[in-house]
Amino acid sequence: MAAISNIDLVRRVPMFSVLTEAQAWTLSQSIVKKRYKRGESIVEQGGRSNALFIILAGRARVVSVDAKGREVILAVLHPGDHVGEMSLIDGEPHSASVSAEAQTDVLMLGRVAFLQSLPENSSMSFSIMRGLVHRLRRADSKIESLALMDVYGRVARALMEMSEEDGAERIIGNKLSRQDLAKMVGASREMVSRVMKDFEQQGLVVEREDGSTIVREHMASLL
Repeated sequence: MAAISNIDLVRRVPMFSVLTEAQAWTLSQSIVKKRYKRGESIVEQGGRSNALFIILAGRARVVSVDAKGREVILAVLHPGDHVGEMSLIDGEPHSASVSAEAQTDVLMLGRVAFLQSLPENSSMSFSIMRGLVHRLRRADSKIESLALMDVYGRVARALMEMSEEDGAERIIGNKLSRQDLAKMVGASREMVSRVMKDFEQQGLVVEREDGSTIVREHMASLL
């Protein structure tokens, strides 16, 4: 990252693409670049970091833990995604933890600079709101699946959401952990393993030697 200027990094972030040259330059004076190793915490549930974190490269997971230590994976973040804006807006502690799943580069924008940038650019404010709405819709979808779907339906939905179109197929590029999948759908690892075995036998999913997973399009019929 060291060879890339702050202004170039700002221009790489979709959320900042609406800024004028002057606004982008002003913002570039306030951002901080940081690299996290795999497993390193970016934000802690219940803590306050007073910054907006934007993923530049790598991958991070959003995890919530209850009082008994039980975990649920709320989301997986990719380049362009951002976290921390809710705490910056309402001043409350983080509602979940975020940790790097692989080496992850982020841009950090402090609370003062973040709040100052919103009234100066309505398009950026709209981008933040759109991100929050997307997160709310995703939360609504997870609540709906937990309340109305059996484990087969919840696993099918998670697989469809994690996969991306690749020609005539849908692919999950990263190795899929049964434990992580169980935390996403609110079920035991044993039950999720049984469901995945059934899906494999039905030809709905195919695990490849490189660790990636093919998700057949007719998986959607289970939703």
